[in-house]
Amino acid sequence: MPTPSIFGRTPFLRLLLPVIAGIAVAAYLPVGQLGFSLVALVGLLLMLLSFFLKGEWRYPLRWLFGVGVSLFLFSIAILQYQEHEKRAEPDFISDETYYIGTLLDIPETKPRSIACHVKVGYPVEKRVILYLQQSDKARALTPGEELVFRARLQPFRNFGNPDDFNYQRFMKIKGVAGSAYVPTTNWQKTGRQQITLPILSQRCRARVLAFYHSFQLDPDALAFISAITLGYKAYLSDDLQAAFRASGTAHVLAVSGLHVGIIYAVINFLFSFLGKRGRPFVMRQLLVILTLWAYALIAGMSAPVTRAAFMLTIYCVGRIWKHSGFTYNTLAAAAFMILLFKPFSLFDVSFLMSFMAVFAILFFQPKLSLLYTPRHRVSKYFWDLATVSLSAQIGLFPLVLYFFGSFPTYFFIANLLVVPLISLVIYATVPLVAVSLFSFLQSPLLLWLETVFRWVLKTLIEIVLMVVQLTETLPFAQVTDQHLPFAQLLFLLLFLYLFAWYLVSRRSRPLLVALTSLLLFFVIGNHERLTNEPPRLVVFNAPSTSEIAVFAEKRRHYVEIPPNGLLPHPTKGILRLSDGNIEHLHAEKPFPLHTLILSEHRYFSINRLLNLFQPEVIVLDSSIPRYTARRLQRECNEQGIAVHDVTVDGAYSIFY
Repeated sequence: MPTPSIFGRTPFLRLLLPVIAGIAVAAYLPVGQLGFSLVALVGLLLMLLSFFLKGEWRYPLRWLFGVGVSLFLFSIAILQYQEHEKRAEPDFISDETYYIGTLLDIPETKPRSIACHVKVGYPVEKRVILYLQQSDKARALTPGEELVFRARLQPFRNFGNPDDFNYQRFMKIKGVAGSAYVPTTNWQKTGRQQITLPILSQRCRARVLAFYHSFQLDPDALAFISAITLGYKAYLSDDLQAAFRASGTAHVLAVSGLHVGIIYAVINFLFSFLGKRGRPFVMRQLLVILTLWAYALIAGMSAPVTRAAFMLTIYCVGRIWKHSGFTYNTLAAAAFMILLFKPFSLFDVSFLMSFMAVFAILFFQPKLSLLYTPRHRVSKYFWDLATVSLSAQIGLFPLVLYFFGSFPTYFFIANLLVVPLISLVIYATVPLVAVSLFSFLQSPLLLWLETVFRWVLKTLIEIVLMVVQLTETLPFAQVTDQHLPFAQLLFLLLFLYLFAWYLVSRRSRPLLVALTSLLLFFVIGNHERLTNEPPRLVVFNAPSTSEIAVFAEKRRHYVEIPPNGLLPHPTKGILRLSDGNIEHLHAEKPFPLHTLILSEHRYFSINRLLNLFQPEVIVLDSSIPRYTARRLQRECNEQGIAVHDVTVDGAYSIFY
């Protein structure tokens, strides 16, 4: 009997590929809605036609149904993407005006404001972030409350620095159109509330967070337990997040497949009394699915939690139909459903990394497990943990280099220690929550148990943090500044998977393609290094700060820059001024300059400066106050002098 093709083994892949193709076309090519609405109609007609074929035509034209489905899904994906893109388009009213919107999640306290995700319903329908002035009234807001506010909504804007993160694109992927700062006098509650499933989820999450506060944990412990059980990261300090990134264990801070899998194990154990066969087993799987989605609701219905819950739901349904285990088809089914309804997820880093991790585990783990067969249950547990961790990291490290340009050196050791501890932390949380729910009974036994469980949880968290912080301090803990271009990413992934396939199959074709991919990987890397752009002096856009550095090899190199004086450049005169002491001087003839950089001082006069210097362009760095920058720009325009405001126009570069 012939071996079924890859499409035969993973039928959902046939559905997934046209969806991915449609999203890519909509994202990178200018396409109209009408044309692809007609393509969707053609797809439906082909599917309908395939049902009316009879006799000798049925087999030769069996492809009609498949082509029709592909065309229909391809068009639907394009239309869905365009609809989501329209919602994230920042087409706001230019002037300050009144809006009515509903708070979508838990307000997050920032250093100078309180950030609120709001769904505006009038006069436009958009999702925005409001930065409310800090006040008790703002802190007391709860998800679902309706607000009326007066603001000038602004689209998100990148700083324009050569090494900046594309924040504008990031927020577009999240479906958020813009933001505004709103003082306390410019907003108030309407008294109305809206209850939807996502809002109910955020309310449940807020109550659980308040419940966690009653545990009286240290700030780091509270932040950690809130992150790994609820996916709530607002309490995490920057230092703690940096330590997890450097140790290669940052994935444990986001509730994802690992955490939901542990929760699934707990839920499955609780319903294990229903047995392993018959109707009770079906009831067991249904109860597991319901409880799993109840946990997803409490955890805020975040994208990683929803993905993991959806995949485990497919897994439970498969067990009902006697199909045990995760498969490529399960993974393709989950990706298909998510991308069909949330097409922007294809460009979401967390989506790509979570699915790539699962795919890598499915591909590499069975091959690695063949290298050694443990004899004891304990050794088998740690061997399985090691192979799963290594498989995930093999698949992920090209993506990590592509997106972040860094890679943790000791990820393998850190994960072998941290992942089992994370399981223990989650297991220890369950009895503590259960006992705390009955603390109102004031039973001495319950109070003693609560104290014991709190101590156990606190101790486990301290051990996790100690391991992470120790790993961060080890020498060469992180490889940095190794960004991969997209072409290198593709060839590196091809090499890893095809070379692993060769090691198992011993076929020459995978080896040949793998080695060709590796060769192209190095060719592209050498081409990137040889054609690297020359170094440049950059006046960076750093809010309220003057920052000037040499940018070379995609990194900032800081050199000593005088506050008042000439900056180093072999051919161009570049002068920086940071105060007005020079303006009282006189010159018989203005000194020619290529660039005059003005910093910090708020009383510069363009007329007086032009008596001393003759610049080709005047650069206003981001330390200049806004009202001063506007005045200086106006004076430059009156004098016919080119001006570059770093805060508005982005970083200013002068190549060497």
